[in-house]
Amino acid sequence: MTIAHDAALIETLPATDRLRPVRIWLYVVAAAVLFMVVVGGITRLTESGLSITSWQPISGTIPPLSDAAWQAEFDAYKQIPQYQVNNIDMTMDGFKAIFFWEYLHRLIGRLLGVIFLVPFLVFLVQRRLPRALAWPLAGLFVLGGFQGVLGWWMVSSGLSELTSVSQYRLAAHLTAAALLFIALVYVPRSLEPGRAPGKVTAANIWTGVILLVLILIQIAAGAFVAGLDAGMGYNTWPLMDGAIIPNGLGIMQPFWRNLFENALTVQFVHRCIAYAIVIYLAFAIWRQSRNGGLDGVNGWLPRIAAFVVLQAVLGIATLLFSVPIGLAVGHQALAFMLAGLTVAYLADMRRALR
Repeated sequence: MTIAHDAALIETLPATDRLRPVRIWLYVVAAAVLFMVVVGGITRLTESGLSITSWQPISGTIPPLSDAAWQAEFDAYKQIPQYQVNNIDMTMDGFKAIFFWEYLHRLIGRLLGVIFLVPFLVFLVQRRLPRALAWPLAGLFVLGGFQGVLGWWMVSSGLSELTSVSQYRLAAHLTAAALLFIALVYVPRSLEPGRAPGKVTAANIWTGVILLVLILIQIAAGAFVAGLDAGMGYNTWPLMDGAIIPNGLGIMQPFWRNLFENALTVQFVHRCIAYAIVIYLAFAIWRQSRNGGLDGVNGWLPRIAAFVVLQAVLGIATLLFSVPIGLAVGHQALAFMLAGLTVAYLADMRRALR
C-alpha cells in the first residue's frame, strides 16, 4: 500500500472506527497462519508430509472412519518410495501417527479459508470495508488458496522418485506462507487510527525494508536446510566441520547447485545470513541512536533486536542438540514473528508519515 492509499483509507473511517473488527479479524487470521506453520514444521520433522498421497480439498476434510478406510490410505502410502525405502517395517499404528500431523496441517488450511472468507463476506454486507480495502483483502484470500496448491505441488514431488519432498518446493511453500503472514500483519497495522509518533526518514524506511528482505531470505534458506536435513550434520558452533569456512562448499558443479543441494553449503549459507542480520541490525540501531534516537516509532528497533538475539540463541541450540522438534519448531515460528515485527515497524513508519 502507498502512503496516499493508507491516508485515503483512514479518511473513510468514521469516528467510531468501524475497521476495528476488521483489524482484529486479520490479526486472528495471522495467528492462525502462524499456528499452521508450527504444525507444518512438526509435520516435516516427523516425516509425516507424504502420509496422505492424494489431494481432495472437500472430501479430504473427513478422516478415515473405518478399518477399511484406514487400510486403503495405508496401502496408498505403501506405493511411494518413502515407505519402500525408509518405512518398510511401519505398522498401522505408526502410519496413523504420521497421518495425524499431515491431516491436521491440511485441516487447519481448510479452516483458515473459512475463518477468512466468512467474516470477509459479513464485513462486505455490513459495508464496513472501503472498496480500496476490499480488493486487496480478496487478493489475500486468493493467495491463501494458492498456498493449498503450492502445498500439494510440494507433496507430489515426493510421491514417485524421492523419499521426501523437494527442498525447492518446500522453500516455495514456506516463503509464500511468510508473505501471506506479513501481509496479514501489515494491513491491519497500517489501518490503526491516528498518526504514529516519531520522526521517520527515507533511511529509516530502507532500513526496515532491507531487514525484512534479509529475514525472508533467511526463512527461505531455512527451508532448504530443513528440506535437505542439513541441520542433522555439522552440529558444532562457531566452527563448522572444524573450521570457520569448511572445505567442500563448492564440491558440486555447476557451483550454484551447492547453494541449494549441498547440505554443507546450505547450512553454511544459513549461518552466514544469520550473522549478516545480527550485524546489520546492530549497525541500524547504532546509526539511529546517533541520528534521532530510539523513541517513537523507532522504538521497534530494540524490540526486534531482542527477538533477533533470541532467534540466534535458539538456532544455535537447535543445531547443537541435533534438531529436536521443540527447538526446531520454535526456531521456525520465531522467524515468522521477526518478520511480523519488522513489517509492523514498516507499517508504523507509514502511519508516522501521514
